[in-house]
Amino acid sequence: MTTPEPQPVYLGGPRFQTDPAELYREMRRDHGAVAPVVLDGDVPAWLVLGYRELHQVTSDPQLFSRDSDLWNQWDRIPADWPLLPMIGRKQPSILYTVGERHRERAAVISAALEAVDPFELKGHAERFADELIDQLCGKGACDIVGEYAMLLPLRVLARIYGFSDEQGPGLVTAMNDMINGREGALDGQRHLGESMYALLAAKAAEPGHDVASRMLANTAGFTLDEVAQDLMVMMAAGHQPTADWIGNSLRLMLTDDRFAASLAGGRHSVGEAMNEVLWEDTPTQNVAGRWTTRDTKLGGQRIGSGDLVLLGLAAANGDPNVRTDAGALTGGNNAFFSFGHGEHRCPFTAQEVAEVIARTGIEVLLDRLPDVDLAGPADELTRRPSPWLRGLTALPVTFTPTPALGAAR
Repeated sequence: MTTPEPQPVYLGGPRFQTDPAELYREMRRDHGAVAPVVLDGDVPAWLVLGYRELHQVTSDPQLFSRDSDLWNQWDRIPADWPLLPMIGRKQPSILYTVGERHRERAAVISAALEAVDPFELKGHAERFADELIDQLCGKGACDIVGEYAMLLPLRVLARIYGFSDEQGPGLVTAMNDMINGREGALDGQRHLGESMYALLAAKAAEPGHDVASRMLANTAGFTLDEVAQDLMVMMAAGHQPTADWIGNSLRLMLTDDRFAASLAGGRHSVGEAMNEVLWEDTPTQNVAGRWTTRDTKLGGQRIGSGDLVLLGLAAANGDPNVRTDAGALTGGNNAFFSFGHGEHRCPFTAQEVAEVIARTGIEVLLDRLPDVDLAGPADELTRRPSPWLRGLTALPVTFTPTPALGAAR
C-alpha cells in the first residue's frame, strides 16, 4: 500500500492566525524546504520554507526574477482576484522593476532617506507619540493597536516626506482604511494618491528639507509617476509592518516575565523584545514573489519556468537546520529575513527609520504609562487572519490615569 502524496497547502485560513509556526513545521515535514501551496482561486505557487533556500532565491535575481510578466498563470487570473494589489502586472513601482533600473531607483530612495537627520526623526516620533498618548492617558484603558500603534508610524513618515502635520491624521485614516479593506478603502486610495501628487507639485515649486524634495532633485531621470509610486510604496511598506512591530513587541513585553523589568522602569529589554519579535513573530510573514526564468530545482522540488515562488520569511527564520532558540535570540543576532534579502530587500536606511519609530513609540508609551498591563487573558488576544502580515487585531490594556502633557505645559 503506497502512502498518498501530501497535498498542496492553502495559503490562508485560521491557522495563520492561531499558530503559523506549527503549520510551517508541518509543511516542512511533509514537503521539505519548499512546499507547494495554492492561493485564492486554487492558483498554484511555491512557498520557500528553508533558510538556505530563501537565501538562494533572493541572491539570484537572474533565475528568480521580480518581473511578474513571467508568471505562467496570468491566463487564469480574473480581473477581481483579491491578490492583484499584491501580485499585479506591469506595476510602476520599484517593487516590480528589475535590473539596473531597480538599482537606480533603490539608490534614489536610500539617498533620500539617508539624509534624514536621526535626531530630528526621533524628535518627530516622540512628539507624535506624546500627542497620541495625551488623548489616552486620562482614560485608564485603551487599545494600543487601534488607538496608538496604527496611528504613529504614518504620522512620522508623512512628516519626513514633506507633508504638513495637519495632513497627517487624514493620511493615517486613508491608509488604515485601505489596509483593513474598510468601506472607505477606495476613497482612501484616492486620497493618498491625490495627496502625494499635490505634495510633489508643491515641492517641485518650492523644495524643502524632506524626502520628497530630495527624490525630485535627483538627476537619475525618473518620472513624476515613478517618484509618486515609490513614495506611496514606501509609506505603505513603512506603516503597517512598523505598527505591527510596535504591537507585537508590546504584546511580548506584557505577556513574558523575562521583560517585566523593562515595564517596571528600565529600557534595557525594549531592544531585546523588538529583536526577538523579528525572529519569532515577524510582522511580514510571507512575501510575493519571485518568478522563475527557466525550469530549475529548489529544495528538492522541480520548479517550472514562470512559476510563482513566495518568500516564507517567518518559516525561514524558524528553520531548525540553521538556528537554535538560544543562538538566534541572544546577543542582538540580526541574521533574520524579516526585512528580506538581496537587491529587493527593504533598504537599510528604511529599516533604520522603522526601528527608530518603533523603539521610540514603545519607550514613550512605557515612560508615560509605566504600570500598563493587559486588560484580559493573554490567550484571548487575536491576530488578523492573514498569511502575509502578522499583527494583533487589538491589544487592550489598563493603566493608572495620568494628566496629559499638553495640560501640564
